Amino acid sequence: MRVSSFFRKHLFSSFFGYAIVLAWVLFIFVLVGWVFFASLSTSAEIFSDHMFEFRSGFHFSNYARAWTTQRVSVFFMNSLLYTVVSCTAIILISSPAAYVLSRYKFEGNAIIQNMFIAALGIPLLMIVMPLFGVASTLRMTNNRFVLMFLYTAMNVPFGVFFMLAFFRNLSVTYEEAAYIDGCSPVKTFWKIILPLVQPGLITLTVFNFVTIWNEFFMSLIFANRPNVRPIAVGLYNMIQAMRYTGDWGGMFASVVIVFLPTFVLYLFLSDKIIKGVTAGAIKG
Repeated sequence: MRVSSFFRKHLFSSFFGYAIVLAWVLFIFVLVGWVFFASLSTSAEIFSDHMFEFRSGFHFSNYARAWTTQRVSVFFMNSLLYTVVSCTAIILISSPAAYVLSRYKFEGNAIIQNMFIAALGIPLLMIVMPLFGVASTLRMTNNRFVLMFLYTAMNVPFGVFFMLAFFRNLSVTYEEAAYIDGCSPVKTFWKIILPLVQPGLITLTVFNFVTIWNEFFMSLIFANRPNVRPIAVGLYNMIQAMRYTGDWGGMFASVVIVFLPTFVLYLFLSDKIIKGVTAGAIKG
């Protein structure tokens, strides 16, 4: 009787949990699907009750118009530049730093680690205005290199904190074997250790890619000119302009273009992301 009650209770809780997940998936699917269909419709059809009938056909011209007329191509390439350079710089800085902090014991090691962890708790609102004041004094606003530097600096603490777990879980026998073979510490790190933490590098890159690609607040302050705006700020200005242009089909096409890179990234790297998240918590 007790066993039957236990299984009944477990079945009810599992069903309730799966129902919530299914409802959330359906909600996201319907929402994304509506935006996609709206991007292939005219502005008149979007506000009508027969949008999904596509009486006038599929308007792929919305994407061409958004890419050229709405300058989505400029914003897209700016975001791609900022994201690729910043993610690469974060990996090149945080990985060696995390490796040294995890492998070598020296005076101040714990203090440096605590400083990186403390940096994660600093709100962006506390530092963005002083940074803008310094950049304005040096006349370095609307500068691509400044924006990439800020993106890199803001995400390095998380990168170090994230990679520390992976390096700590690696056995020291790898370094010992490399030392016996005459391999230098630097070469050991780049040739042996770094490939072993590939799941962590991929996961960290994806996290940083999504964060920087969708970043809005800092780019809104430091990138005022249209030629240096990333995709998030460019899309915001496009939405504001809709009250005058009324090109809703082009706007939804722009939303799909913005959404596509992160969707493709998750689609092809979802397994590696899950492995990367779980590998850091497993003792090797």
